[in-house]
Amino acid sequence: MKNFVSYIRTAARNRAAYNRTVAELSSLPGEALRDLHMARCDIPRVAHVTVYGF
Repeated sequence: MKNFVSYIRTAARNRAAYNRTVAELSSLPGEALRDLHMARCDIPRVAHVTVYGF
């Protein structure tokens, strides 16, 4: 049971980090995204790789 609770906590922390990353990247102006060589449609993928590593 302890492993399950730990898994849920980790998953919740990762999801919060993903949502925070998406929100922060989404708040950037288009010019800043272009400087990072990103399009708006890339934001979810970049956030996923950043948080989950794949």
